[in-house]
Amino acid sequence: MDIRFTKMQGAGNDFVVLDETAGPLGLRADQYRFLADRHFGVGADQILTVRPSPAPGIDFEYLIHNADGGEVEQCGNGARCFARFVYDKGLTDKQAIRVQTQKGVIAPELMADGRVTVNMGQPRLVPEDVPFNTSGLAPVAQHHTQKWPLALQVPVDPTTVFVVPVSMGNPHAVMLVDDVDTAPVASQGPVLESHPRFPERVNVGFLQVQTAHQVRLRVFERGTGETLACGTGACAAVVAGIELGLLQSPVDVQTRGGLLTIAWSGQATDPVMMTGPATTVFEGQISIPD
Repeated sequence: MDIRFTKMQGAGNDFVVLDETAGPLGLRADQYRFLADRHFGVGADQILTVRPSPAPGIDFEYLIHNADGGEVEQCGNGARCFARFVYDKGLTDKQAIRVQTQKGVIAPELMADGRVTVNMGQPRLVPEDVPFNTSGLAPVAQHHTQKWPLALQVPVDPTTVFVVPVSMGNPHAVMLVDDVDTAPVASQGPVLESHPRFPERVNVGFLQVQTAHQVRLRVFERGTGETLACGTGACAAVVAGIELGLLQSPVDVQTRGGLLTIAWSGQATDPVMMTGPATTVFEGQISIPD
């Protein structure tokens, strides 16, 4: 099967974008994996699919598949690329749209400077909502939240780490590190991703606080591995930092792929706002295995 695609990136988090507004392509998990493969396919952290409005008051439906072929609930950097794609392709003339995701409606808006701001919705901080199993754990209180101890059996250094669980429509575990450059992302990331305390697996954020308004972040994403940036991960990290009393909105999040700006009032009923770049890299056609 031959399909058209657009390759995009937001702060180095890269995507294959598929237009299904005229009808579904009907791709299987192995075909999504093929598209994401950096040797045999196009290469991407996630595959983003644009579908028609599913309901009144909604402009589009937004599907996300990870590089392993599994569908996931949310992708912040992808949401910015989604908004840029539908506007540049003439699928809408609106600069602010409402988009249905698996876990709710988000609202991206194109800015005058070329960046995109996305209303990412309210963070969820109750462990059961992440979901995160706290049974038998003794948390450590800090400011307005708690850090939870997790025992890790990594290949060379069994240890205990402390995480703040946050949901941004998808599950995140945020942990503080002194230096993201030397953080054990490669060893602890995959162990935490599949930790039995997170029944839906988890995205793992390694957060270095520099000032109240500046942080550095690396994220090990479930089903993908470490990416150059993670939009929902940046949101979750800033929420965790504010809840811990370490950060004040707005916060510039320096990822390995670029800069994201996150704003949140600190009120659980208020949404998290994310602003960052969204760029088209190239377009093409590829033949994928039937």
